[in-house]
Amino acid sequence: MNVEDFDFELPESLIAQTPLAERTASRLLMLNKESGSIQHGTFTDLEGLLQPGDTLVLNNTRVLPARLFGVKPDTGAKAELLLLKQTGDKRWETLAKPAKRLKVGTELVFGSDDNGEPLLRAVVVAEGDMGAREIEFQFEGIFQELLDRLGEMPLPPYIKERLPDRERYQTVYSKHAGSAAAPTAGLHFTTSFLEQISRNGIDIAYVTLHVGLGTFRPMSVDRVEEHQMHAEYYELSEETAQLLRKTKERGGRVIAVGTTSARTLETAASRFADGVIEACSGWTDIFIYPGYDFKLVDALLTNFHLPKSTLVMLVSALAGREAIMRAYQEAIEREYRFFSFGDAMFIY
Repeated sequence: MNVEDFDFELPESLIAQTPLAERTASRLLMLNKESGSIQHGTFTDLEGLLQPGDTLVLNNTRVLPARLFGVKPDTGAKAELLLLKQTGDKRWETLAKPAKRLKVGTELVFGSDDNGEPLLRAVVVAEGDMGAREIEFQFEGIFQELLDRLGEMPLPPYIKERLPDRERYQTVYSKHAGSAAAPTAGLHFTTSFLEQISRNGIDIAYVTLHVGLGTFRPMSVDRVEEHQMHAEYYELSEETAQLLRKTKERGGRVIAVGTTSARTLETAASRFADGVIEACSGWTDIFIYPGYDFKLVDALLTNFHLPKSTLVMLVSALAGREAIMRAYQEAIEREYRFFSFGDAMFIY
């Protein structure tokens, strides 16, 4: 299967640069994966598409202010780090710029205290591929508090506008800090809309998947099957496992909010051959593309994704490549907003 099969032309004007003032005000494209029929509405129409007995599964990860800007203390040259994954007590896997100038042993400093001393020091301890660097930090105090003070939200590179309110790149239910990017399908929800859905007899469940390097790296192969996903940490609690078991027993649907929730659910399903989901956690590099047989996810709420991305391949696995390409073309013709701050799609 060729990566080029998942390409499409997107006018730059359709890439949403800022979030809407009201989270639930986005549009919603509804794609029936059985018939291929497409409908258009607004995000709140989702309420009418959910049925009593369904379970909505959301990823409650919280985005770290993971982009750090520092300098080399010896030359004053600027450098940038994007924290991706904690690998030790004070060690992190990062994406570094300019990577070529950040060799093993290179030191960086960030911020300064009242005495002019750096608030945070770092040294490169290992080099990886495509700009990856393992960093060991030196600091006093609490690292999370230093990140809140020094770090910036790691908005995707296609977003050029600054984000005045950090919370608009967090879901309203975000809880466990650890992601380098937001699970953006969840950005459409408000607390009140979730409460309304719950009152209609739909269960709300949570999983955690900390979004990492896979979100930022483009595919560098020609054949889909040759791509290797980067591992990301996930957790599925016993409470969520119980809800999933009950949902299947009563004939309800498991509806994933976002590709990260879908990948977490399918990872869990692959661990239990008998189909009875239990609490679990670990690292997943599951890659879902056409030909994959979904074991747990019945429907998916998602945003519109980048051409030739693993996320377009995932939604194509659920609805079929031709149906997805047709839906995307219709969304472009109707000028839907694309990517992180864009409109939503419901595949059911």
